Formats: sequence, structure tokens, C-alpha cells
Amino acid sequence: MKLITPPYLQKGDTIAIVAPAGVLKNRKHTINKAKELAESWGLKVVYGKHLFNQNHHFAGTDEERCQDFQDALDDPSIKAIWAARGGYGSVRILDKLDFTKFKQQPKWIIGYSDITAFHNHIHNLGIETIHAMMGTSMEENPEDLVQTIATFKKALFGAKLNYKISASKKNRVGEVSGELVGGNIAILTSMLGSDSQISTNGKILFIEEIGEYKYSIDRMLQSLKRAGYFAKIKAVIVGDMTKIKKNTTPWGSSIEQLILEVVPNNVPILFNFPAGHEPDNRAMIMGRKIKLSVSNSKQCLVLFN
Repeated sequence: MKLITPPYLQKGDTIAIVAPAGVLKNRKHTINKAKELAESWGLKVVYGKHLFNQNHHFAGTDEERCQDFQDALDDPSIKAIWAARGGYGSVRILDKLDFTKFKQQPKWIIGYSDITAFHNHIHNLGIETIHAMMGTSMEENPEDLVQTIATFKKALFGAKLNYKISASKKNRVGEVSGELVGGNIAILTSMLGSDSQISTNGKILFIEEIGEYKYSIDRMLQSLKRAGYFAKIKAVIVGDMTKIKKNTTPWGSSIEQLILEVVPNNVPILFNFPAGHEPDNRAMIMGRKIKLSVSNSKQCLVLFN
């Protein structure tokens, strides 16, 4: 069943910036820059009431973060909800939220990393979301954000997203089409066994990760494999694997090898897609049917219908 596409934004529309997870300590200036970016596109921007609150690790208590997200979900004048940052904490408010009005009037939910929890949960509601930069992305060097910002704007306003990706010799070749799902590996694993676990059958899975040991990545991949994530999958797109920690005892294999081991031999794999925790974080529409052409010697194509 084709997922619902929320209305694309137009000049004059309102976007809400909320913080469903990590605290925004000393980052007000950065979030103001994100606000200015959206305003430069002709959008109006409102902040969640508790956006800059702090409750230890989190941007306010679970109740405060939930209220800001709920208010944005329920307000018909808000056409998109943009996460200020990820970190950790979205899963703590998922089951507190009421998506009744959201399902009646869908709107874009935007972010990456910890926001994978929302991408998965909302996918199961039958609605597309946008995997793209967040407010804190504005801390990066502007020169490194050119494609990040440009593709985010395209996704938000309904322009076509088509990518040509340099081939990796480790790619597993093939041409397929299918619905795009996935996100951060740790969050995907944490969704297992819950209402937010996605089905990957007949779909194309995107994965990315940051700050983990290789053994931890292997453990998560093995967990996903045992849960059937790769059994009936059409293809895998591998994004950035950032700030991977080194074991005291060398692990002995690459992350590419770990992925190749868990994905069936007949399934195409595209490595080095520019999305995840690097400044160059290309926007993707989760739940959208895409065409994927993977080579290990020529440019690869990722085409969003």
C-alpha cells in the first residue's frame, strides 16, 4: 500500500522547531540560525514552548517534550515539525503521543539519528517522513552544508530528489526498486519487538551509525538479522559510519564486511551514500518508492519517484 505524502510546503506556511530528545544547552544561537534559514525560504517558524528547557540529558522532562510535539501535531496551522537535534530521548515520548489528528491531517516530520524512532513509528501509520538535517546541523561549516541544505529544501517543497553516487569496489551490484525505510542502526535495533518495528519485506533499507565500536555494530546487525530484517529485503543503502571507536584488541574486519555478512548474497548493497552524521547529509523521503542502480565501477543512481 502506497504511503500518504503530507502536503509539500509553500511560502507562508508555518514550521515548528521542537526538541524531542537531547538538551540544547548553549545552542540557542544555532537554532536561531536554523530559524533564519527556514524564514529565508518564505516560511514562518515557531518554537516549541519548552525548546530550550533542560532536564539533565534531555530538553525538558518527558512530559514537556511530549507536550511540544503534541501541540505541533495537533495544530492545523503547522505544516511540518523539524527536530532541533537528536541525541537520545525520542523513544521515551513515542507512546505518550496521540497521533489521531496527525493521521487526519498529515504533516512532515523531519530529522535523523534519534529521530529514526519517529520515522519508524510514523511509517507504520502509513505516512512518509523526511530524513534530513536538523537545527543543530547549522553548527557545521557553511561550505560543507551546501548539498545538505539544498536537498532538504527540495524535499520540503516537493522538488525531485535524484542522486549520483560514486561507486565503491565493495558495492554489491544490481538494479531494484522499492520503498525506502530505515535510519540509525541503534535506534532500529531498539525498536525491535515494539509497535514501532518496521517490516523490511520487499523494501530498501537505509542504515547509518555514529560513535560505536565495531563489535557493537556487529551485535546490532546480528540482532536485526535474527529478527528477519534482511531475509526478504530488496537492497541496502549504507550511509555514513562516523567516529567509529577502536577496540583495545583489534576487531579484525571492516564495517563493510560486517554488513556483507548479514545481507543475503543476491541483495544489492550501495556503500558510501552521503547521509548520516557528517556535514554532507542528503535528504531522503522515508516511505517513498525509489529506484536504485548499484555498480562497483560506474556511478550509482538513487532516484526518488
